Amino acid sequence: MRSSTRGHGSQVQAVVTHDVLVIGSGVGGLTVAIETPDLLVGLLTKTGLGQGGSSPMAQGGVAAAIGAGDSPAAHAHDTLAAADGLAEPNSVRILTEEGPGRIAALLALGTRFDRRPDGQLALGREAAHGHPRILHANGDATGAEVVRALREAVEASPTVEVFERTFACDLVTEQGRVVGALARHADGSEAPDGLGGQLVLHLARAVVLATGGIGHVYQHTTNPAENTGDGLAMAARAGARLADVEFVQFHPTALDVGIDPMPLLTEALRGAGATLVDDRGRRFMTDFHADGELAPRDVVARALWEMRRQGRRTLLDARAVIGAGDTVAFPTALRHCLDHGFDPRREPVPVSPAAHYHMGGVAVDTDGRTSLPGLWACGEVACGGVHGANRLASNSLLEGLVFGARVGRDVTSAVRAVQPVKALVGQVDVSPGEALDPTMRQAVRTAIRTLMWRDVGLVRSKDSLQRAIDELTRLAIRLGAGSSESHNLLTVAGAVTHAAFVRRDSRGAHFRTDGTVTSGSRHEVSGPSR
Repeated sequence: MRSSTRGHGSQVQAVVTHDVLVIGSGVGGLTVAIETPDLLVGLLTKTGLGQGGSSPMAQGGVAAAIGAGDSPAAHAHDTLAAADGLAEPNSVRILTEEGPGRIAALLALGTRFDRRPDGQLALGREAAHGHPRILHANGDATGAEVVRALREAVEASPTVEVFERTFACDLVTEQGRVVGALARHADGSEAPDGLGGQLVLHLARAVVLATGGIGHVYQHTTNPAENTGDGLAMAARAGARLADVEFVQFHPTALDVGIDPMPLLTEALRGAGATLVDDRGRRFMTDFHADGELAPRDVVARALWEMRRQGRRTLLDARAVIGAGDTVAFPTALRHCLDHGFDPRREPVPVSPAAHYHMGGVAVDTDGRTSLPGLWACGEVACGGVHGANRLASNSLLEGLVFGARVGRDVTSAVRAVQPVKALVGQVDVSPGEALDPTMRQAVRTAIRTLMWRDVGLVRSKDSLQRAIDELTRLAIRLGAGSSESHNLLTVAGAVTHAAFVRRDSRGAHFRTDGTVTSGSRHEVSGPSR
């Protein structure tokens, strides 16, 4: 039995066994735990349960074809159109057909979606959607409400054991099968970057990655600090296939106030009629696309990038839609602005694109199975082809819900044929690796994020990508072996950059100034061999 990498720097201090090990506590991980009621589930989360990651921060809603005149087929059509020809039609069909059922499941758990005065569910419209099909909660706090309902269901389950403030370091394999993970548990000695703490071996008959996105590989992002691509990096080190990793979505309207992460101003503001203007008050989006502010996200984000390149400021004018007094329609967006000295009820506010969502990830089938036996993945860390080159707004929470449920059901069936895993602590390779001091690790981390924003961001080229590859190679030598958050950022940065270098055409969120628009195809690559 071997861990997938070396460099943990201490010996295993405890072994815990489960039927299923779920790594991550966003909507995907929580849904998996709920959908495996007859199994003993261990759930690892870097933060408090349901408190970290992108899910509870999601202001946008959940898309589902439940309104009059709408249909899963229409939802699928919009999803495929936004994906710029690279989505998998069967995966999209499953997403849109099973979406209404997941909304019903959330309602049964007590999720409090916004309703109209007549008591019916309120449905909004966002960019690139042909129908109003977006459910919201508390205006623009949908993720927090969905996570609340799922978290309470998990907390009430007698078969789920939660391990909070636990950093999963690496997957553990035996004869080619994933049989668990090494994790560091907070014990008062933990240090930043996923180092320190008690090293525990978690063994399981099935392991599920639900670790979220990679936003902090970029200097400017709306993602929380814990989104360091841990699951993607672990899977890559274990040799799992990855897909579509060049496709990173940049949200057009992050509040530009110089903090990290950048506060998000939801897409729903533009869906309700907010406009983008320059520092002269002129609307500019119709110069770039006939749909103006409701154009696909990649188009809007690059339009802002171009305006800023020309030296113009870019602002969001939401005065007509955000509301006033007790009738504020977007309380989270209002609070973000007020906290930083802007009142969107009275003035346009400065916005900028920021890294927001990763369409790529660990390659999975429609049941969340990866290329490695014993390993499943769902949510943002996974890539089943539902987003293609550009994710349709409000399909992210939906993906975690739909495919989290499918993973839960598939795992429940699959583990019946797998014997419980047993191992001696001494069989796991935890040989210490060379460690940099914290100041040096932070310097490497900053360098990764800066070069990714500069050279592998919204606009790329052969020269910028080669420059990034060369610099990442130097940083890898400087960082050495290991499995900290900094190592994960480096692994993810390398995967994204190399995939972007190979894809010479411009598709959706992957835009090369030296590229051409072609039909293209999905890219699948294997993680490094061990």
